[in-house]
Amino acid sequence: MDDDLHFLDQNKLPELKLDAKQAQGFLSFFKTLPQDSRAVRFFDRRDYLTAHGENAAFVAKTYYHTTTALRQLGNGSDSLSSVTVSKSMFETIARDLLLERTDHTIELYEGSGSNWRLVKRGSPGNLGSFEDILFANNEMQDSPATVALLPNFRENGCTIGLGYIDLTKRVVGLAEFLDDSHFTNVESALVGLGCRECLLPVDVAKSTEGRGLLDALSRCGVMVTERKKTEFKARDLVPDLGRLVKGSIEPVRDLVSGLEIAPAALGALLSYAELLSDETNYGNFTIKPYNLDSCMRLDSAAMRALNVMESKNDANKNFSLFGLMNSTCTAGMGKRLLHMWLKQPLLDVNEINDRLNLVQAFVEDIELRQELRQHLKRISDIDRLTRNLQKKKAGLLHVVKLYQSSIRLPYIKSALEKYEGQFSALIKERFLEPLGIFSDDDHLNKFVALVETSVDLDQLENGEYMISSGYDSRLHELKEEQESLESNIDSLHKKTADDLDLTDKVLKLEKGTQFGHVFRITKKEEPKIRKKLTTQFIVLETRKDGVKFTNSKLKKLGDQYQRILEEYKNCQKELVQRVVQTAATFSEVFESLAALLAELDVLLGFADLATSCPTPYTRPDITPSDVGDIILEGSRHPCVEAQDWVNFIPNDCKLVRGQSWFQIITGPNMGGKSTFIRQVGVNILMAQVGSFVPCDRATISVRDCIFARVGAGDCQLRGVSTFMQEMLETASILKGATDKSLIIIDELGRGTSTYDGFGLAWAICEHIVDVIKAPTLFATHFHELTALAHDNREGEPSNKKIIGVANYHVSAHIDSSSRKLTMLYKVEPGACDQSFGIHVAEFANFPESVVSLAREKAAELEDFSPATINAVDLSKKVGHKRKREFDSDAVSQGAARAHQFLKEFAELPLEQMDLKQALDHVNKMKSDLEKDSENCHWLKQFL
Repeated sequence: MDDDLHFLDQNKLPELKLDAKQAQGFLSFFKTLPQDSRAVRFFDRRDYLTAHGENAAFVAKTYYHTTTALRQLGNGSDSLSSVTVSKSMFETIARDLLLERTDHTIELYEGSGSNWRLVKRGSPGNLGSFEDILFANNEMQDSPATVALLPNFRENGCTIGLGYIDLTKRVVGLAEFLDDSHFTNVESALVGLGCRECLLPVDVAKSTEGRGLLDALSRCGVMVTERKKTEFKARDLVPDLGRLVKGSIEPVRDLVSGLEIAPAALGALLSYAELLSDETNYGNFTIKPYNLDSCMRLDSAAMRALNVMESKNDANKNFSLFGLMNSTCTAGMGKRLLHMWLKQPLLDVNEINDRLNLVQAFVEDIELRQELRQHLKRISDIDRLTRNLQKKKAGLLHVVKLYQSSIRLPYIKSALEKYEGQFSALIKERFLEPLGIFSDDDHLNKFVALVETSVDLDQLENGEYMISSGYDSRLHELKEEQESLESNIDSLHKKTADDLDLTDKVLKLEKGTQFGHVFRITKKEEPKIRKKLTTQFIVLETRKDGVKFTNSKLKKLGDQYQRILEEYKNCQKELVQRVVQTAATFSEVFESLAALLAELDVLLGFADLATSCPTPYTRPDITPSDVGDIILEGSRHPCVEAQDWVNFIPNDCKLVRGQSWFQIITGPNMGGKSTFIRQVGVNILMAQVGSFVPCDRATISVRDCIFARVGAGDCQLRGVSTFMQEMLETASILKGATDKSLIIIDELGRGTSTYDGFGLAWAICEHIVDVIKAPTLFATHFHELTALAHDNREGEPSNKKIIGVANYHVSAHIDSSSRKLTMLYKVEPGACDQSFGIHVAEFANFPESVVSLAREKAAELEDFSPATINAVDLSKKVGHKRKREFDSDAVSQGAARAHQFLKEFAELPLEQMDLKQALDHVNKMKSDLEKDSENCHWLKQFL
């Protein structure tokens, strides 16, 4: 609390200054506002802002961390708790509410007394009018989408109608697809679109079927906005889209008529985002069908497990894949495209190879890469500038920034023309030809010429953005008149100084808002000319800093100057509008240019990353999903190896069809299992985005989806236990995965009893191997699972053939004398032959008494070893779980006797014996076995 008071001390809160009448007026207005628990309302009082009621308490607790910031407005029972917020604090709060959190909307009111009106409204999916505040000093890294979902529940599943709007890219889209009870497709679509807010009909949000859908939305961190069912209608959708979308209406009509329920979802979105009420939107949107199968599907669990996006808790930028891969140079455009690429990895082998070819070209040609990156650093956020032009929010500053970006194009073009490597045809097709069209005399050369003739570029150094006087004859005349008046006023100043026997340095000429042009002398000089002052001049004011005075000539010239200046300003304003309107006609070229430069920027970033790492990345070989294996030699986790304190040990991963397509990985905690299985997922994701990968050599069969079940999330907050969450995530894998997916499972079945957990884990493994047939990495502490791989050993009788399962383990070394554990972080073939839990407890400095008791108990309970399956092989190993070692003769002799016992038992004619006979017979067999075991220790351990 002291810290918080200190904070308030440091950042003096603006004072709440309202007289009784204003306060009363405001209180009566505030009572008329509709209830909305999600809206945080701010009232702009010019120098500062205020929040009231529950919002005031929320702001005080969340952002000032103390309620001492609260003030009361009004008296007695009518009083209203209030908090004041400075302009900069308001920016911080808006940024947090709209970019970080997803549980509030924000409203801004302007006015005074009891007369206030709502001027801005924003939500996480619709930043809209708050963009200027949010990104005044920050780059816009992501373009959030708002989605509307209309589910149609049926007995055997659910059809989902989806509409979406991306206001940054000015895209509207539709999709319709079937989904299961876990809404895996919805989740992939939300992740792929970068959705921050979702509209749902009220009845769905409150229904029991809708609960699973709300869970999926919550997993993706999406804000749910409930709307009336009647808003989900498609009646006027085609004419509405006809106004918004550029081009002819026919393709729009065809797209909408081919879908059943998605158009109603999009209809609800158009009215919610109020797109039609703003005419600057007309003809500026494009429409796209959203196809789930066009890119790799990722759900929220996979995004978290692979650390794809940044999180507030990251210790540094390299903790996330986005942070590591983002070495873009343009202002914002490259970052937003990288965000999209990471959420939508490619599936088409040719498209992936095109990106890889371009990255390879930039990796191999260092000079080209460095030169292009230098030019891209001077490129502004063309996307956002163009949108300001279209929305008629732009001024000359925006036009000049677009001009400064446009004049870099010839340099970028000539740098690319110098490239003569093996991919020159691709570079020509992707970049050079479009750049040639964009910058020809019909397009951006025309724009550059417009700016150079209309804008006074010499004034830019002084930070002034104005139209050049030579651009318009009327402006030219006014400028000349203004200059002639300035020169007349200067002459009058010199003449007056001579008349008063003063130098023109002593007699100052000043220009102010109150009196216009005036003369001023200091109080010290005033007595010398007092006589003339009173007879020939008009004294305007006498203050400490001197006496201001004028005469009729100066007043006349000053008034003329003021009038001409006003006319000049108005003329400038009209011409600025005209130039901005003309610039807006180039919007389409700028949109295409922005897309091209963003792509160039991201690919150059990939090349920079591949070469700047201590161990360079390599180009992966990509094969279609139905052929080829996944071979990563010397693979590393890019985010882990980028941490300063890590000396990363590379590992191979060979997922080979029919041999090691399903891998069970055992070994101690902290031994590197989780890192290993995640790094395989990350490497595949990077390759399908079009980047080089941190391996010595990589061959990757394209995956349509990555499923990850790694570590329990924070679902206790939603009343879901860790184990339940584990089962839900696994169920979505079993339902959604195909043989073209990749499955990563870490520690399954730990949240229940050992037997249940093991049973579930075994059943899930068998289902993945037999039915789904997807390449899988399964890290586990159930060493018993390694027996799956033994089910397909040659020459063994088995009812069920399990093919393609292989055991791997992360190695660790235990010093026999000191019992100290050393992690080796190498992944090696074969099962792990002992448990290390107690050693890890020692690592964590458990008390010695606890550790030794644990050893005793473990020794009592430990009665499993792969020996029961393949004793001959494993009994030879040192450090076996069995505390005793047996020579091979004892083992084979004992095994033969046990085999004989089982054979005799199996051949008993039980159906011809009564119960007593059977029991007597078995007891005799047992006592014979016990006698024989006296000479065979191996056999004795079982009895």
